Amino acid sequence: MLLNYSYKLWPTLHFSPPKTTNVHNYNSNLKLFSRFESNILIPTKCKARRRVRIETEDENEEDEGFGYNEEIGMLELYSQSARGEALLVTALVDGQEVEVIIFKGFSSCLSYQTSPDPWKSVLPQRAEIKCIDRVRGPFDPDNIHYIEKGLTLHTFISRFNIPTNVE
Repeated sequence: MLLNYSYKLWPTLHFSPPKTTNVHNYNSNLKLFSRFESNILIPTKCKARRRVRIETEDENEEDEGFGYNEEIGMLELYSQSARGEALLVTALVDGQEVEVIIFKGFSSCLSYQTSPDPWKSVLPQRAEIKCIDRVRGPFDPDNIHYIEKGLTLHTFISRFNIPTNVE
C-alpha cells in the first residue's frame, strides 16, 4: 500500500535531473526519494473549506435601512472610465456628514469602517449626497489636487451626461 501511494506521489514531486547532470546523479536522487517514501505514513488531501454564513434576525433588521444606493453606484461606474481622477463625495446620513472616496470603480468610506462585503453599498439608501469634488488620482490626503470642487449631484449628472433614474 505504501508503494502504491508513493507511486501516485511521484509525479507531483519534482525529482527530475537537471539538464547538465549525468545518470549517476539522477540515481542518487532516486535513492534520496526511497528514503523519503519510508517516512510517509498517512496520505493527506487538501480540501477547500467553506464558511457557513448564518444570518440572524437582528442582522437582517440592520441591513433593511442599508439598501443599495444608486447614486454611489452611478458614481462608481463613472469613475471606472475617468482614469487619473478620484471623486471625493460628501453626504449626509441621519444628520451626520460622511466622506466617501471613489476611485477606479471602488468606493471606500473615510468617516467610518467600510464593510468587507463588496455587494454592500458604502452609503445607505437614505443618504443624501451634498457635494462631489473631483480630485486628481490616486488620492493622497496630504496633498490633494482639486480638479473641480463643490459640484452638486444634479450638476455632476448633467455635465457628464450620465444616464440615470436619479432626479
